[in-house]
Amino acid sequence: MEAAFFDLDKTIISRSSSLALSRPMYRAGMVTRGQLLRGAYAQLVYALVGADERKMERLKEGLLQLTKGWDRAEVERLVRDVIVDVIDPYVYQEALDLIAEHRRNARLVFIVSSSPEEVVRPLARHFGISGVIATRARIEDGRYTGELDFYCAGEAKAQAIRDLAARAGIDLGASYAYSDSISDLPMLEAVGHPVAVNPDRELRKVAEERGWEILDFRSPVRLRTRIARTAGQPRTQVTAGVVAAAAAAGILTWVWLRSRTARAPQAA
Repeated sequence: MEAAFFDLDKTIISRSSSLALSRPMYRAGMVTRGQLLRGAYAQLVYALVGADERKMERLKEGLLQLTKGWDRAEVERLVRDVIVDVIDPYVYQEALDLIAEHRRNARLVFIVSSSPEEVVRPLARHFGISGVIATRARIEDGRYTGELDFYCAGEAKAQAIRDLAARAGIDLGASYAYSDSISDLPMLEAVGHPVAVNPDRELRKVAEERGWEILDFRSPVRLRTRIARTAGQPRTQVTAGVVAAAAAAGILTWVWLRSRTARAPQAA
């Protein structure tokens, strides 16, 4: 059995899935107006700034501080109600074409993302994707504790893919992986067919040195009006190239949250 593993942010969709929820969370009283405004500014930062390990670590800690004490059922309900509308205009047509192509070739398709599984799972259902590997928060008495059971990033992504392959009988040597970020190098190295999508500078350099395929996705479309058409379409040919884009899913969220965590470290 073969599979295709897709990163989410900047690979399937053109923006951060987590930050896309900032406005609905503001309306629900889960984030402040200041955080919402900083989130808008962070969209620009996301397009220009890469993410090293230090920034990824600060992103994780900021998110944990923000979510501590949130009710899981409320979060899941909010995400379920709004996620497709929020993400709808930002899905890459080229990604949909690839997903459809892999399904036609009887490959399993998975999203592997550092975004929370509460965000990733509803999107996977709408994309018709086989399953997800995503960050899992620790829950006690129905509330987020501010800790993680699994952080889906870096080498942990690759190990989770290998564990899944062992359980499901997937031939990783014949499988595919897609990502934009050098932080996902272990994930790309875990399969026989790694593909750099909208790669950051470091990943582009590695891909060129190793002769990996490089794809440039440029066509966000409305999911609900186009996804039904992809099953019968041939794979869209895209020009090999690079976009000067952000490396890690959620770096904009880190920028957005940094001020809050500095000002109110004890906030729930």
